Amino acid sequence: MLAPQANRVMAVGEWEERWDDGRTGFHQPQVHKMLELNIDKVLAGRPGVRFFFPLCGKAVDMKWLADRGHSVVGVEISEKAIKQFFEENNLAYSEEPVPSIPGAKVYKSSEKNICLYQCDLYKFSSSIEGQFGAIWDRGSLVAINPRDREKYAALLTSLMAQDCRYLLDTLLYNPDLYPGPPFLVPDEQVHSLFGPSCDVELLQSVDAMTERHRSWNIDYLTENVFLVTLKKV
Repeated sequence: MLAPQANRVMAVGEWEERWDDGRTGFHQPQVHKMLELNIDKVLAGRPGVRFFFPLCGKAVDMKWLADRGHSVVGVEISEKAIKQFFEENNLAYSEEPVPSIPGAKVYKSSEKNICLYQCDLYKFSSSIEGQFGAIWDRGSLVAINPRDREKYAALLTSLMAQDCRYLLDTLLYNPDLYPGPPFLVPDEQVHSLFGPSCDVELLQSVDAMTERHRSWNIDYLTENVFLVTLKKV
């Protein structure tokens, strides 16, 4: 099923170019409906949850969560995306180097509990910000190169605190018709990536086809949302 995309590779610089050129159709100007619909399942009654956003872009979801008393740590390769996030949300921020990641910078909001790291995702680890009580993965697993998924799953699992609730958004379509990104992530692969150490629950499966997606020349697009939680030890 994945075969047409299995060896597709996007260099990190290509994502930076997309931000620099404004080719960011994946960015949503409003809070993602799947986060809104499932936020109670993610929070599970917990106040002040620490959220991790892999490949965060300038997602407005981050401010939405911070406004509700949660804290956010994101990782993003594009400096432009990070600066736009703070500027478009009228948030003052500071900028400093990250000693443990050469060349990386961290941008911190002075009024909201939001820290965004500008670096390669795979250079990030729990030694930098500890582990998290929640993860919102809306455009990350579907964006990374398919051959890196095992490495990615290992990183994300390592960032999960024991009570972490990881909301994962994936897409299904015919990969013979569109090369990606976003890439196809079959349900079976979600289970093979996370199943050994986590319980994986499908929360929702919806028809996500829009006019933008029709331009990809695909004939269907299904959006699946999973809740991933560490197995009890």
